[in-house]
Amino acid sequence: MQVTREQVLAYRMQAQGLHRDSTDLAVLDIGVQDGPLDQARLSFDARLPSTPPADRVGPGRRLALVWSLRGAPHVHRRADLDAVAGALYPLSEADACGRLNETGPSVARAGIPALQQFELALAAMRKVITEPMAKGAASAGVTKALPDVMGRDCRPCKARHVSDSAMRSTALAAGLELQPGTSPPVLQPRPKARLPHRLDPVALRSLITAYLRLLGPATDADVAGYLGARRADLDEAWPDDLVEVTVDGRSCWLPSGVSLDVAPREVVRLLGGFDPYLQARDRDLIVPDKAVQKVLWPVLGRPGAVLVDGEVLGMWRPKAAGKKLALHVEAVAPLPSSTWELIEAEALRVGAVRGIETVSVVRV
Repeated sequence: MQVTREQVLAYRMQAQGLHRDSTDLAVLDIGVQDGPLDQARLSFDARLPSTPPADRVGPGRRLALVWSLRGAPHVHRRADLDAVAGALYPLSEADACGRLNETGPSVARAGIPALQQFELALAAMRKVITEPMAKGAASAGVTKALPDVMGRDCRPCKARHVSDSAMRSTALAAGLELQPGTSPPVLQPRPKARLPHRLDPVALRSLITAYLRLLGPATDADVAGYLGARRADLDEAWPDDLVEVTVDGRSCWLPSGVSLDVAPREVVRLLGGFDPYLQARDRDLIVPDKAVQKVLWPVLGRPGAVLVDGEVLGMWRPKAAGKKLALHVEAVAPLPSSTWELIEAEALRVGAVRGIETVSVVRV
């Protein structure tokens, strides 16, 4: 089956709930990345009829903030955390090496296989963090519980401690969550967490299928990139109920039973820089223009995206001053006045997420 880029974008808009015709946040099936300036809430707001409350994520809530995919902070349904922890357990020695942000030579010098280093860090995280604890104190305690060869010399701290990657990659499997809005991050145990001791291939298969349903059609390499895994390690859990489609000459996969026959709809959204729509690994499909890609996905300081009918037609950056918020919007193509009016309406919603009523749009 051959499909066009336009069909894929229209399908993803609907699959991810960007039409705002449902209160079901389907994107939670793959996790919603959080970050500075309320990134996760911006993603929710882009999909919900009304602005979500600020306190819907955290201990005791239905949604939880954890270090999960690629070691980044993500919001997941609390009920899904055990499955996600099993799905993100290292798939192989090479995969454990990647999750720890180590190289083969560094692991060899340590004399401890990467999988064993992961398990040692995991056990130390479980042992040390038994109550709410700031990351610095947690790092000090975990470092003491590990062999010295697993320590790293940190110039900013002028000390030797466990790597940040080791803490982030093991935290979820250690049954830990993050307290939202804390800096430095505060970790605390999750009540009644079911702690995994190995990969759960069924949970991983479900996560792969969810990615393909929300960000498909996609290649196996796209999925591996999102999971922060090696493609070769996904074979054991790769779903067998997929349909192969061709998108502009590129062979991709989609869960069986999913229809791409979706009528385009007029939608304008101001997406945060880490919105799920922008997390797909096929960036050439989302934004064909290489120059725009460089601006939209820099190494540091991602802007938000102006989404118009599935197309990224601009970027935006917030500038707050007291109780006022200005959104500086740079369009990459001429936009009609009707679209600018919708952008201004969306800007008010961004302000509501930030708790600011006075919002303006500045055309750059």
